This record gives sequence, structure tokens and C-alpha cells, in this order.
Amino acid sequence: MPDIGTDIDGLIAMVQDAPNEGAARVISGRMWEFWAKAPDARAQSLLDDGMARRSSFDLAGAIAAFDLLIEYCPDYAEGYNQRAFANFIREDFAAALPDLDRAIELQPRHIPAMAGKGLTLIQMGRIRDGQVEIRRAVALNPWLSERFYLTLEPESTDL
Repeated sequence: MPDIGTDIDGLIAMVQDAPNEGAARVISGRMWEFWAKAPDARAQSLLDDGMARRSSFDLAGAIAAFDLLIEYCPDYAEGYNQRAFANFIREDFAAALPDLDRAIELQPRHIPAMAGKGLTLIQMGRIRDGQVEIRRAVALNPWLSERFYLTLEPESTDL
């Protein structure tokens, strides 16, 4: 896998200094260019197929594509992150959580996986644990929309 750490670190420094949410959104988009760049053409095709299927709500097809991607590139964090996202949409939070953990293990500064883990934990009723994860993500990108989940009361049922 190509090492994108230096590039991501530079973009994190930029987003932390962003003057407003619009500027931060542009920088976040540049981060996505690194996370969503698969290691080779076959992996990119599987990723793109899975993301297209997820976008059209063919979640079973998306998960099948991400399964193939993970089998082909087990060290590519975005395969796990995207499969977790598809499972999150299906409200299969128990399936999403280990994939988010693996994505973060592979890319410790993968902000969307960190935020996704926080949202997943919150949806599972583990609000405090979810807020811990979202705080970690917001520490890297203070403009994340998920920051608003930090205002939830830990005992809240208003998710």
C-alpha cells in the first residue's frame, strides 16, 4: 500500500487552520482523493463499483463488491470503511463496527472511519463511547458535521 500519511498529515494541518467550514470542506475533499485512491486498477474498479452500488442503494451488491475488494487488498483501509458505511445504512451496526476498527488500525488518521465509528456507537446506544470517537475525529478536523453529536446527553434517546 502506498504511504499517504505525510499527505494526510499536511491536509490535517491545513483543515485545522481553515478559516471557515467551506474552506474546510474543500480540504476534506482533497483528503478523500487519497483515501479513495485504491492501490491498483482492479482494486479501484471494485471500490468504484461498490460505491456506485451503495449510492443507488444496492447495499447487498455494494457489500459484495467491498468483500471482493477486502479479499483482494486486505491492507487497504477504504475497503473496510466503505463496507462499514454500507452496513451502517442497512442499520447493521454490529457488522459495521469491526470494519471501522480495521480501517482505523490500517490508517490511524482516517477521519471518516473515526467519525463513522462514533456514529455507529451512538446508534448502538453507546453515546459516551461514540462521543469519545467523534472527539478524536474532531481533534483532527474541527469542522466535521459530526461535531454536533457532541451535544447529545449521554442518556439521551433522541438520536
